[in-house]
Amino acid sequence: MSLKRIKIHDDQEYIELGNLLKVAGIIDTGGYAKMFLNENEVYINGERDTRRGRKLYRGDVVKVNKIELIVE
Repeated sequence: MSLKRIKIHDDQEYIELGNLLKVAGIIDTGGYAKMFLNENEVYINGERDTRRGRKLYRGDVVKVNKIELIVE
């Protein structure tokens, strides 16, 4: 499993799941997020989620395919 750490700006409280997938290079555009989440199993802190607008905070762990993303 590949591990990536995604840093959000100091002035940001959270990042939305669709944006995180884009920043991590998993999807090309935010518009593709909804379809991607319906076709792939994405887990946030061990629970499956399909909401592209899901707010992710520092310390959250997202697992998609064989990639683990940690929000910092």
